[in-house]
Amino acid sequence: MEETTFISFMGNNLSNFLAFTGFANVTLEHLIMIVVGMFFLWLAIKKEFEPMLLVPIGFGILIGNIPFSQGMEIGIYEEGSVLNILYNGVSRGWYPPLIFLGIGAMTDFSSLIANPKLMLVGAAAQFGIFGAYMVALALGFEPDQAGAIAIIGGADGPTAIFLSSKLAPNLMGAIAVSAYSYMALVPVIQPPIMRLLTTKNERLIRMKPARAVSQNEKILFPVIGLLLTCFVVPSALPLLGMLFFGNLLRESGVTTRLAKTASNALTDIVTILLGMTVGASTQASQFLTKETIFIFFLGFMAFIIASTSGVLFVKLFNLVLPKSKKINPLIGNAGVSAVPMSARISNNMGLKYDPTNYLLMHAMGPNVSGVIGSAVAAGVLLAFLG
Repeated sequence: MEETTFISFMGNNLSNFLAFTGFANVTLEHLIMIVVGMFFLWLAIKKEFEPMLLVPIGFGILIGNIPFSQGMEIGIYEEGSVLNILYNGVSRGWYPPLIFLGIGAMTDFSSLIANPKLMLVGAAAQFGIFGAYMVALALGFEPDQAGAIAIIGGADGPTAIFLSSKLAPNLMGAIAVSAYSYMALVPVIQPPIMRLLTTKNERLIRMKPARAVSQNEKILFPVIGLLLTCFVVPSALPLLGMLFFGNLLRESGVTTRLAKTASNALTDIVTILLGMTVGASTQASQFLTKETIFIFFLGFMAFIIASTSGVLFVKLFNLVLPKSKKINPLIGNAGVSAVPMSARISNNMGLKYDPTNYLLMHAMGPNVSGVIGSAVAAGVLLAFLG
């Protein structure tokens, strides 16, 4: 009798254990997302497409799609779980301003200060955001959702997360993964657009070396930049405030240790947490929806429009510039906010057609302007739709 009871007890325990395993709870959707996570890891490790972003996101997708029984308080959407606590940095918008602090601390704005007209190129690239916004409205998205989706066109993951956390929290996972995916695919997406829209002669345009920028100019830039941008768009203060603060730490000359911490250790820690939790937020039950497909389509379209707008604006601008001051249209793509990836693409394309024509420093002008521009655009959308 006791032996029968023991066997029954062990059988019940084993049955209960099996019911809690991933094998008992797995669905086709989980398997699809696990394959997606492995694809991201393959892109990052084998193809070296932005591994600092895609490795945390790809592994986060695996974490977020391990099947489990509800009520175990381990899922990223279960209140009180460890993953949910870490995800607060995304859902409540803590991580993006910290990323912007690091960006400011590691970025040299000299190219933009030396040639302020390049700011117009960065501004032109923001057309992708507002073009995608109108298309999203036409597809039936609510205005706040359309605004959150459209910001993907800025190729700025932290800004996309910040804005979507305010305007469309239910779409944040898809928007964040889409934004970071297109950032990583900059080397694949932009070169064909640049070749299509430029002539051989335009690609060979040589720009004059930028003038030397004084230390006083570098110190004044973040102060004046903060006042000018945030007086116009106060809603962008969390992002732009931290961006310019980080840059002042870099340029002041008296806070070198703080600048190094912000640009290295702090940025690395936040990037790990941000990437992993964004990846984990792609839980199959929340991520595999019709809206996700539309978001990826709209994000791709916004990114194409933004890259195209930057190149075409330079071509148009050259019509009124004297021959000695013409701008190489290959730096137009750098108007998106993918720093410094898109600037490197400009430089590599220029060297391909003329091995002595280095465009990197010129391209950094519109590139850092794009960072500011995408944050301003996010602030405008938040002010009108928030």
